[in-house]
Amino acid sequence: MTKSKTAVKNADEFERLNSKRGEQMKYLGKPAGMWALFAGSFEKHLMVEFDLTAEQAKDVAARAKKKYREIIAKLPEFDKRDRFEMNIVNCAMLAAFILCMPQRPDIKTLTDYYAAAMMTPTMKAFCRASGKKKFTPKDIEGMKATAKLRAGDRNPYSWNMDFFEYEDGSGYEARFTTCGICTLMQVLGLYDLTPALCHLDYTMSEAGGASDFVREYTLASGGPYCDCGYHKKQ
Repeated sequence: MTKSKTAVKNADEFERLNSKRGEQMKYLGKPAGMWALFAGSFEKHLMVEFDLTAEQAKDVAARAKKKYREIIAKLPEFDKRDRFEMNIVNCAMLAAFILCMPQRPDIKTLTDYYAAAMMTPTMKAFCRASGKKKFTPKDIEGMKATAKLRAGDRNPYSWNMDFFEYEDGSGYEARFTTCGICTLMQVLGLYDLTPALCHLDYTMSEAGGASDFVREYTLASGGPYCDCGYHKKQ
C-alpha cells in the first residue's frame, strides 16, 4: 500500500474513532495560545526561507489558521498528566502552514523554516528556564512519571517512552517507541516531512544551555525508536 493510500485509510479510521470519542481538543487554551505566540513568526519566515512576498505570506497564514483549527478539532483531548500535548499542537500548526504553502517544501528548507519560526525570543527564554531545571530531582521524577503514564496506549496522538539514567551520572535518555507527531503527519499525508520536526530537539537543547543532545535513531526515519539522549554540559 502506498503512503498516500495509507494516509487516507488512517484519516478515515481516525474520523470514525473521533466521531465516537467523547472529548475533542478545544481550540481555546493551548492551541489558541500557540497561534497567538507563533503565527507572526511563522508568517515572517515564509518570506525569509521560502522567498514569498508579504502578500503571499499573509494569504498562506490566513488559510493556515483555518486549517489549523480544523486539525485541532479532530484531535482527542489529552490526559491532563500528558506533558507532550504541546508537541502535537506545534505539529498541527506547522502542518497547517505546509498544507497552505504554494508548493510542497523540501525537507532541508522546511527544517530551517521550522527552527527559525519556533525559536522566537519567548521560546529561547523558555528553553533557558527549562535548562536551569534540567537534571534536577524534579525533572528526573517528571520523566519517570511520563514513562509510567504510557499515554500513547490510549491516545494515538501521544507518546510512549522508556527512561534511562546513564550509569556514570552524565545525563539520561528518553527512548520513544510511539510518536504522536508521526501519527498526525501520516494522517495528513505529510509523513515524509516529519524529520523536519525531529531536528528541533537539537535546537531546543542547545538553546537550553544545560545539555548536549545526541540521537542515533528516529521512528520517522525508519528506526526502531527515537532515542533522545541528554548529556550534561561540562
